[in-house]
Amino acid sequence: MAKYNLLPGYLLKEGICTQENFFEPEKIPAKIITQVHTRDYYNRLLDLKLDKKEIRKIGFPLRADLVDRGHYIIGGTIKGCHFAIENGVSLNIAGGTHHAYADRGEAFCLLNDQAVAAQYLLDTKKASKILIIDLDVHQGNGTAKIFEHNPYVFTFSMHGAKNYPFKKEKSDLDIGLDDGTGDEEYLEILKNTLPKLIEKVQPDFIFYLSGVDIIKGDKLGRLACTLKGCKHRDRFVFETAKNHDIPVQVSMGGGYAPAIDSIIEAHANTYKMAQEVYFSWQK
Repeated sequence: MAKYNLLPGYLLKEGICTQENFFEPEKIPAKIITQVHTRDYYNRLLDLKLDKKEIRKIGFPLRADLVDRGHYIIGGTIKGCHFAIENGVSLNIAGGTHHAYADRGEAFCLLNDQAVAAQYLLDTKKASKILIIDLDVHQGNGTAKIFEHNPYVFTFSMHGAKNYPFKKEKSDLDIGLDDGTGDEEYLEILKNTLPKLIEKVQPDFIFYLSGVDIIKGDKLGRLACTLKGCKHRDRFVFETAKNHDIPVQVSMGGGYAPAIDSIIEAHANTYKMAQEVYFSWQK
């Protein structure tokens, strides 16, 4: 949790963002969340009545403040969608809760922020075809399952093949990477895949999960990308989306390097690349 508190200060200190660039999320109402999550799961989550097995799968104690936090994370992602439509890009310092299924939480994810936001955009006619680009080191299993039969949302996950979750769901496109995959191979695969995918899917909105747990030495990752390679990845995603005039909402996802400074720098690089690609003309 420390990175979420430290990142805003780092962005301000390094001049990547100004105070005016930040916005406060609003707590999202139940009627939006239950367009994705089942009413039964959602009510039991609110009442703190999940069973012990369900809580073990989530991985942390079930507390009212964490459930409340999940609502604000979704609120930030949805509000970010509006900013992205206006400005091309927006970023949520939290989010990327892609292991949450419609009917259960998993792996530190209670509610699926980008899935709820994607359905919100479809329901409010703010988008008609959505591409979810999940580049966290772990497959976005909850997101894949939620949209398994939805023709308006295309899920793309590029992840460690032998990493969690050990039983993968079926995204519309899955690319499993071998342990130890580094910058050159990673970026080559991404650059050969994403432009063709955009041409095929023709999305009018993109959700990007920019997990930095692809970096070598990450405690929960098994790939071998560098900070520089991860930064290059983010720039490529942003440039590709901008060149196609497709708005992008970004959620941070994972990052578990042994040194907190490395995690903060890696996440900050995502903001830096967004700033350079979309707003360099303002400087």
